[in-house]
Amino acid sequence: MTFSRRHLLTALGALMLIYPALSARAQSVNVADLMAPGPLPDRVLGPEKAPVTVVEYASMTCSHCARFHTTVYPDFKKKYIDTGKVRFILREFPLDPIAAGAFALARCLPADKYYPMVEVLFEQQKNWAFVPDPPKALLAIAKQAGFTEQSFEACLTDQKLSQAIEDTARRANEKFAVSGTPTFFINGQMLRGEPTLEAMSKVIDPMLKPE
Repeated sequence: MTFSRRHLLTALGALMLIYPALSARAQSVNVADLMAPGPLPDRVLGPEKAPVTVVEYASMTCSHCARFHTTVYPDFKKKYIDTGKVRFILREFPLDPIAAGAFALARCLPADKYYPMVEVLFEQQKNWAFVPDPPKALLAIAKQAGFTEQSFEACLTDQKLSQAIEDTARRANEKFAVSGTPTFFINGQMLRGEPTLEAMSKVIDPMLKPE
């Protein structure tokens, strides 16, 4: 294999994803601004007319994000997304080039394979994000999703996609005061950190219409 860690970091070198710690900590944002089309099309779960929209900004190498997606998200999805109460959108906020590369792989798949790939990457995060050769580990996972070595390299060297991922993160930082992961917006209300299901329910449930 010739596509090394050096190649990955070079290909994604423009993604110097260091965001300022913003002094003005926004507690809520304008929903219309939040939902306006961004650099990448949203990957959406749940019905368009759901009463609550949850937008999460995450990094694929964020251990808090991985823990949320492996321990809280399955019950959250069952309780809110699968029942039509919540429309859920995950947006890219990679904190390093390896995370950007992982998101790129998810984006290179058909839209209906985006979340399955994201969930596999979170579940196996320790096996690829914190190892001596992340590209080799990512390639092994990507092959299970249908990538070849050639399509894997093509995806990670797609400069248009890399720029769109960077622009998505920069927009979140500059417009919505996102500076760390995970950061959630629940109908525009910001919720920082790694929430429990109970913490999310405390915000979501009052927004639901009485049955």
